[in-house]
Amino acid sequence: MTRKGRADRRLDLIAAAHRAIVRHGTEGVHLNHVAEEAGLTSGAVLYHYPRLSELLVDAHHAGMERFYEQRLKRISGMRDPAEKLVVTIRSGLPHGPDDPDVRLLNELGGAAPRNRMYALLLTTLYDRQVSLYQSILDTGAALETFRLSGDSLPIARNLVALEDAYGYRITARHPVIGPQEAAELILDYARTATDNPLKSSH
Repeated sequence: MTRKGRADRRLDLIAAAHRAIVRHGTEGVHLNHVAEEAGLTSGAVLYHYPRLSELLVDAHHAGMERFYEQRLKRISGMRDPAEKLVVTIRSGLPHGPDDPDVRLLNELGGAAPRNRMYALLLTTLYDRQVSLYQSILDTGAALETFRLSGDSLPIARNLVALEDAYGYRITARHPVIGPQEAAELILDYARTATDNPLKSSH
C-alpha cells in the first residue's frame, strides 16, 4: 500500500471511530464497532492502529478541529473585530440536536473525569477557544471598536462557557433553545461586554 493510501485509510478509520463513539459512547465503543463502521475486519483496523485507544484519541482530536482550527481559518481574512466576534460565536454552536461533532464532545466530557488524556484534550480545546476570543476582544479594544466591560480574559472564558452550556441544551433537545436562539442569547452577553451592537446578518 502506498504512503498516501495508508494516510487515507487512517483518515477513514478516524471518521469510522467518530461515528462509533457517537453511536456507542466513548467508554462503550469497542474494536468491532469501529471495524463495522469502516466496513473492515478488526485485524485490518489493528494493522493501522495497533491500539484502539490511540485511534479514539485521534478521532476526538479530529472532531475538535472544527471548534478551533476551522474557526480560526474562517475569520482569518476578516478585518472588523465585531464581524469576527459574531462569526466566532455562531460557529461554536451545534447545527442542531444531532450534530455529530458536538455529540462527540459531550461523550468526551462524560468520560474526562476517568480518563486523563480525554481531560487534557478538553482542557486544551477550552484554553485555545478562550485565547481565540481574547485575541478578538483585545484587537477590538485596541481599535476602539469595543469598550470592554472588564478584562478580556474573563469575558472570553464566559463566552466559551456559554457556548458549552447552550450547545449542551441544543443537543439535549431543549424545546425553545435552538442554534439561532442560543446564538442570540450569547450575543446579548457579548453586546453588553463589548458595548457594541454586534449586528448579525442572521
